[in-house]
Amino acid sequence: MLGSLLLLAAGIGMRTPTPSDEPRFALVAHQMAASGNWLIPHRGTDWYSDKPPTFMSMQAASHALTGNWEIAFLLPSLLCSLGTLWLVYDLGRRLWGHRAGMWGALGLLCTVQFVFQAKRGQIDPTVTFFVTLANAGLLRHFLLGPDRRAFWVGCFAAGLGVITKGVGVLAFLMVVPWLFARHRAWQGLSPSTGGVATWLGGVVAFIAALALWLVPLLLYVHAHDSAEARAYISDIFVNQTVHRYVHPWNSFQPPWFYIEVIFTSWLPLSLALPGLLPAWRQRLRERDARFLLPLAWSVLLIVFFSITRAKRDVYIMPALPLLALCAGPFLRDILQRRWAQWTALVFLLALALPTLALGLQALWHPSAWTMRFAQARQLGDQTNALWIMFIVLGAWILVCVAAFRLRRAGLAVLTSLAGVWLLWGLWAAPLLARASSQAPLVQRVEQTIGPHAELALVAWKEELPLAFERPTIDFGFVTPWHQQLADSIRWQEQAPADRWVLILADVMAPCINQDATIDMGITSGRDWRLYRLDAVAPACRGGVVPVGAVEDWGGVDKHR
Repeated sequence: MLGSLLLLAAGIGMRTPTPSDEPRFALVAHQMAASGNWLIPHRGTDWYSDKPPTFMSMQAASHALTGNWEIAFLLPSLLCSLGTLWLVYDLGRRLWGHRAGMWGALGLLCTVQFVFQAKRGQIDPTVTFFVTLANAGLLRHFLLGPDRRAFWVGCFAAGLGVITKGVGVLAFLMVVPWLFARHRAWQGLSPSTGGVATWLGGVVAFIAALALWLVPLLLYVHAHDSAEARAYISDIFVNQTVHRYVHPWNSFQPPWFYIEVIFTSWLPLSLALPGLLPAWRQRLRERDARFLLPLAWSVLLIVFFSITRAKRDVYIMPALPLLALCAGPFLRDILQRRWAQWTALVFLLALALPTLALGLQALWHPSAWTMRFAQARQLGDQTNALWIMFIVLGAWILVCVAAFRLRRAGLAVLTSLAGVWLLWGLWAAPLLARASSQAPLVQRVEQTIGPHAELALVAWKEELPLAFERPTIDFGFVTPWHQQLADSIRWQEQAPADRWVLILADVMAPCINQDATIDMGITSGRDWRLYRLDAVAPACRGGVVPVGAVEDWGGVDKHR
């Protein structure tokens, strides 16, 4: 666990949130802390109804404890990832012994998706922890019980998963393979799962977790009834759950998408599948419920998310800890086989050689592709630092391969990936965050308008208000851009001498005279302009902005 803490915490506090999801959650958490309203999340002036407030509340609470936002926005992911690792180890230890639990946790710690997400300020590591805790409670009751306390904790954790992202209820899919195994009299099941009181206690625990958010929310909405409040309730309970699953509006992928995720994002654990699949099949033939329940649940989860057209790699991340758990009893033996050792070394060489070659080539003879790569990320004078990191990374992996060689290929994988993630956390991620930072834009704006002026944002991105120390005005985030522009004009007319607007250049025509604006430069591929009321065309005074006059993503949240 100390090694895991070192690996996962490396780089925390060294960077700011980077798009696309991190700034959104961090902005909501900032506004929670500033306003004291931790019940209704806001993104600017809009009620933020994409997700329940649990994760953002955890970020705000982390800031209350640490006083540092660069730590606070990553701390929930770090703690929840460590918790998930401990749950995999603890459950593996209870089912098969200490060594199996250790190998399962190490297998999870080596997986690309798990570590990458653990180092991000996103919601998925938290959801994965709650779902894994729910699964652990159910499995301890079904396989090692009866254990009513573990069962109730699992049900409560499932409820916390629901009020975090809505998918916590999927933990109860574990009942399906349990019923099958019980009907077929599989080995390894608990002799009893308690009476009606046990099951009712689980229902109460689940509802109690939901009530932590739902009861205050409904009381608040009842006391502050408005069209906005009713729209929030409808969106978060209907549009963002049922409608998003049945009729999604983005992230369309083919039905086999998650097969690709398993063989890419779940590397290098997925490389052990040729050895794991026969071992699992043998245990299932022996009717061992210890393998049936977690494996069947993982398959059910993947199938559930494969049915809908909208697919993202993180949707099936909660299945990864249970697959690593089931891999634990076999990984040591698999890594002693020659084919697995060669596979591990080939994987490392396939990672090291292109990385080393790319770094050397980009540093000494940069191609058009590497130059475009650096320009797209606005690396500037930090470009060489990135390519040096590539060289160091490739060289480190080759040193690990040479040091451990074929016989200890497992250690080569572990140490190589440890170096990868340490370099990512301490070098690459801070470098990329600095390169895409809004700080230069903010500095230019501050120097132009002075400390006493008021500033409004039009067609803004979530990372922009985070970068300002001063309060900024906005006119909604999902509000159509032409409406934001109209509202900003009316706002400026109330105090023309003191009010400035920072606007995306694409939104200006025909209402804003570009020659009367101040160019703030290009940041993250967006051209920003600053102006006062004298840049507004006479035809648009009073907020008269024709619909369709500007490029408009009206009412569409492009970051969902």
